Amino acid sequence: MQSGILPETKIESVFPRLLPTQKSALKKLGLTTVKDLLYYFPSRYGNITDTKSIDKLSEGDTVTITGKISGLKAIKGFRTKIAMAEARITDQTGSVKAVWFNQPYIAKMLEGTNHAKFHGRIASRKGALYLSNPEFEKLTHLPIDSGDSLFHGEETAALPFHYPVYGESRGITSKWFYHAMQKLLSDETLNALPDPIPKEILLKYHLPALKTALVWMHTPKKQAHAESAHKRFAFQEIFFIQLARLSARKAYEREPSFVIPTNKKGIAEFVSRFPFEPTGAQKKAIDHVLSDIAKGSPMARLLEGDVGSGKTAVAATAAYAAVTASPKNAPSARLEVAYMAPTEILAKQHFESFIQYFKHLPINIGLITGSGCKKFPSKVHPDEATEISRTQLLKWVTNGEIPILIGTHSLIEKAVQFKNLALVVIDEQHRFGTRQRFKLAQKKSAGNVSPHLLSMTATPIPRTLALTIYGDLDLTLLDQMPAGRKKIETDIISPRERKNTYEKIRAEIAQGRQCYVICPRINEPDPEKARPLYAKSVKEEAARLKKNIFPEYEIGMLHGKMTPKEKDTVMKKFSEGAIDILVATSVVEVGVNVPNATIILIEGAERFGLSQLHQLRGRVLRSSHQAYCYLFTDSQNDATGKRLRALVTAKNGFELSELDLALRGAGELGGGKQWGISDIGMEAIKNIKMVEAARIEANTLIEKDSSLANYPLLKEATEKIETTVHFE
Repeated sequence: MQSGILPETKIESVFPRLLPTQKSALKKLGLTTVKDLLYYFPSRYGNITDTKSIDKLSEGDTVTITGKISGLKAIKGFRTKIAMAEARITDQTGSVKAVWFNQPYIAKMLEGTNHAKFHGRIASRKGALYLSNPEFEKLTHLPIDSGDSLFHGEETAALPFHYPVYGESRGITSKWFYHAMQKLLSDETLNALPDPIPKEILLKYHLPALKTALVWMHTPKKQAHAESAHKRFAFQEIFFIQLARLSARKAYEREPSFVIPTNKKGIAEFVSRFPFEPTGAQKKAIDHVLSDIAKGSPMARLLEGDVGSGKTAVAATAAYAAVTASPKNAPSARLEVAYMAPTEILAKQHFESFIQYFKHLPINIGLITGSGCKKFPSKVHPDEATEISRTQLLKWVTNGEIPILIGTHSLIEKAVQFKNLALVVIDEQHRFGTRQRFKLAQKKSAGNVSPHLLSMTATPIPRTLALTIYGDLDLTLLDQMPAGRKKIETDIISPRERKNTYEKIRAEIAQGRQCYVICPRINEPDPEKARPLYAKSVKEEAARLKKNIFPEYEIGMLHGKMTPKEKDTVMKKFSEGAIDILVATSVVEVGVNVPNATIILIEGAERFGLSQLHQLRGRVLRSSHQAYCYLFTDSQNDATGKRLRALVTAKNGFELSELDLALRGAGELGGGKQWGISDIGMEAIKNIKMVEAARIEANTLIEKDSSLANYPLLKEATEKIETTVHFE
């Protein structure tokens, strides 16, 4: 055995014969040190005997086959026009076709590959078997027989029963990783890796020590070893995140904040003016918020509720409590509120909503976005807002003359200075990065006073994810809808049902209603580009609908490449009923509010995540009229069908988020990669007991040692979490 290789040693120093392509591949995978390599876990484990010969295939089987690739091409279905990739796979016993529906780019990915291993489901069409949408793993050779593994020849006998399969990059294969790990695991490297998790926690939850867990992760001799190692690293990741979040919360709680007393009579009168009867959930949420802001430490609360559940009304009530109160040292001044929204459309909509909530009071409301500023009321027309210069608005905000300021990320600019900022409201907070969120929360007033923070989201978040990612926030759920709201009728529409659906839509529009048509793209794809996305585009679909389907109706377009002024013009026309059908991208996903729009048709529904589909569907849940959501899909994939059916059957967004978590693979939830959590961490999110255990242990440690001064390894880990796990 060599003397131990230090964890911080560069990979190139340990493996000096690396080829340039291998160095490039390792860099692409983000692997530079020995420690990086040890923590690069297998994506799955293959069984040496798990492959099947092609002559033994039967319809309905889920199989793994290896073979030679031929006939690779990207085509479109003759009748369905579905873009797809095809290939023929041949082994010693026969051949079978592989088909990737809606994935023509696979042909490009497999180009130049002679042999590969495929895993998927066997389907049948007109009596001929084919492999449907298989996963694949490129091989450098064709295995000797169907029982052979990608580690071939005499090496097979020495392999563990479950061999590790790693995520590869051009130049680096699973085989290279396997042999690299063998070298590292036989060295004393692991002895130089201290275990960051306290021994008492490992013993309490029967988790293996770090050294054992790494060995079991890379070379499990039995399934139980791999499972135990996965459990340890899943717990570790969630535990570190909880520590980081709870530590941040403790630090925030130590800051001084404005004490905002509850004026029960004033609050009751304000709420009584709502154009609806508040739900029990809204009343409970208002109580939570008012209780929080009456304390001397800053509130940190997340308000989660489906589209239309009344989050804005709760935020408006909190704002009323703030702006009708004064700082202790300045009884003639007002406390102030900043309300940040992710888009100009949504910011302007909230500005209009707040005017309706506050117009009976002598309170100035400001709007600041990238395209301009407004103030309500206007001196000339007291019932209307007026456009003002940015300089004038900022001057009034600095002087405390505009107690409510609504805007986009423009709010976090240095030029925006508040006098007595007491409450920050962040809408659809997952759309802002951690830095943006805290930049606004750290806009302290004179006297170094921190504002209270109310975050809101309509994105369905499973409870386990909310407890983990938003561990520094108290959670309030708005799980009731206003009285009189009817459930949206949601249908999955196949190509042959398209014509009938158009007629249903025509009948609704004839009754005076309006319709959204959502497309995945703005323009048609360039067929010359690699991996073009063959999906309906806004521009082409708007033209087709006008020419062939709804010539009698006014059709408009909305997408992200339009200027704010163009978007405003289109939305104003749609809101006023001058546009009957609005063809748009998912830019309408957040906040667009047109009560008369009761139909939403989503093209290529399989291309959207469940949470996004739920958000889009919420656009038509804005009135007491019956609403309809039509999911148009050409996909024949079973997993897609199951996922879309979940959207039909789920009672609400909370239930849907749990279904999404159960149905989708690790790291995919709501674009799970974007959270900065690994696949193992995302698997842990599915386990409420593990999340709660990690939270309890993290809380216990933070209560004993809030700065983690006695746990330097944990402190280092939490500091790293702050830079890798985010809210975007």
